[in-house]
Amino acid sequence: MTTYVKAEIVTTSAEQSEILMSELSDNQFYAFEQEENSLLAYIKQIDFNEEKLKTLLPETATYTYSVIEDRNWNEEWESQLQPVFIHNFVGIRASFHEPLKHVAHEIIITPKMSFGTGHHATTFLMIELMANIDFKNKRVLDFGTGTGILSILSEKLGAASVTAIDCDEWSINNTRENIEANQCEYIFPEKSNNITGITFMDIILANINFTVLLENAENLSTLLRSPSILAISGILSKDEGAIISVFVKNGFVKKQMLQKEGWLALLFEKQ
Repeated sequence: MTTYVKAEIVTTSAEQSEILMSELSDNQFYAFEQEENSLLAYIKQIDFNEEKLKTLLPETATYTYSVIEDRNWNEEWESQLQPVFIHNFVGIRASFHEPLKHVAHEIIITPKMSFGTGHHATTFLMIELMANIDFKNKRVLDFGTGTGILSILSEKLGAASVTAIDCDEWSINNTRENIEANQCEYIFPEKSNNITGITFMDIILANINFTVLLENAENLSTLLRSPSILAISGILSKDEGAIISVFVKNGFVKKQMLQKEGWLALLFEKQ
């Protein structure tokens, strides 16, 4: 059974937590919970290096960590997870919740360690952006799919096919479970560290992190014919200027920007 490390880091502000999440997500931590005075960060035990963690934290920061198993993680989620509503557009629930009413689209997400249950601001923002995109008969790439939530919504919005890639085997397995739970037929999960070899897309969704987005800006541009759409998140507000500059240089025009809890989501058009 795979084991994980849960690090509990004492924080002084919500902004500090947001900055830490960005830095930790660049160093193999990929699930987070924010509490009033602390940040909970999760990583596979095999990838955990306490000395590395210390270098990522402020000198005065205090932390504790513990080892947890898959079963413990799921029990924790099931005891705390509540449905998420993105206006009346999307409702996200676990299989043990009652069906949701008064939403245009309902998505069932199995509560496991893959990122993307709708609770984090970046997933919420990406879904808000998707409300303004025409997915009908489009080819979609979901880069860094996590739980597959954005892929599932893409199909529900009429996408012809969705390629869902992630570098983590756990995420791909969880995506497959969620595809089945939502009775989707046109989503194709792939475990991959990059987007090399993928054919042209009409829409790309990339809820990852600032560093990966910068590294792949040119590749993302190459995959999109004109006119086409790119929606990205995983970006802190402080990085707004840098991320927009890079994507404009690669042929994109900014069409929309949303903000929530110190995070950004951006909608670009490739012209």
